[in-house]
Amino acid sequence: MRELNLDRLRTLVAVADLGSLAAAAKALHLAPPTVTLHVAELESRLGARLLLRGRGPVTPTGVGQALIDRARRLLADADEALQAVRDQVQGRSGRVRLGASTGVIAHLLPRALRRIADDNPGIDVQVTVMTSAESMARLVDGTLDIGLVALPQPPLAGVRVHAWRRDPVRAFVPAGWAAPAVLTPAWLAARPLILNDGSTRLARLTQDWFARAGEHPRARIALNYNDAIKSLVAAGYGAALLPHEASAPPPEPRIGMHRLRPALWRPLGLAHRLGGDDGATRRVLDVLAAMDTPSAPAMAPATRGQSASRSSMRPSTP
Repeated sequence: MRELNLDRLRTLVAVADLGSLAAAAKALHLAPPTVTLHVAELESRLGARLLLRGRGPVTPTGVGQALIDRARRLLADADEALQAVRDQVQGRSGRVRLGASTGVIAHLLPRALRRIADDNPGIDVQVTVMTSAESMARLVDGTLDIGLVALPQPPLAGVRVHAWRRDPVRAFVPAGWAAPAVLTPAWLAARPLILNDGSTRLARLTQDWFARAGEHPRARIALNYNDAIKSLVAAGYGAALLPHEASAPPPEPRIGMHRLRPALWRPLGLAHRLGGDDGATRRVLDVLAAMDTPSAPAMAPATRGQSASRSSMRPSTP
């Protein structure tokens, strides 16, 4: 069975509103025979007469009026849907699905989201916590629009990744530990460690950092939630290597934050699908790309907590 055609319904509504087929043809920029054909096709499709034609204005039959009432709602819904798509294509509104890690969401995204909300309140950015690998996979299958991912990433067909920013990795240690200002792989490898889960790019980054110094430590526990890692550090359970974004607050007093030697950086990239990006997605990408990218800072004293909380896990000094 053929579906009802919206153009035919629009013609029927115009005839009913204007009172004649000729007036409807003029308003819709159609030839009069085309208007007659549209009405005839609807009447044939439904098996009922829809319009009464006499010497006066054309009027709908009872069946015709019922169809016209519903047609108005269908046409309004269709027009609204088309306008919503136009707004999204032009970047005025729309939904953008974005994936990122908890650290990025907590410390890097808020400023971008505030700007988007201020300048483009019609854009709804839906943020989901996921690893870089999950973001890349979701971009490939089309269920994600933008991924904030750790670099490097293997090339994937249909996905573009370009460098966005890099943030220094710092050592977070219990403030009660007698630690030097700058920590080396050897110093950290001799202590209890809380590292990121092996599925993350940060885990591989820190493993490579240790390996280049000939160290291959085993984590006391591996997690994929930076705030939970910092809570364990504060409790004296071990030391951790985590990125420190410029916008992130200093650690709590029970945690000391130390520089690493050699320095270690966590690079991030913006990933999105090639082709087909709508205006809303492009707008979010533009806002993210415009965010300040931190450069390598000069070596500064380590940030330490003001009060030390001694722990039974405290290691001996080297």
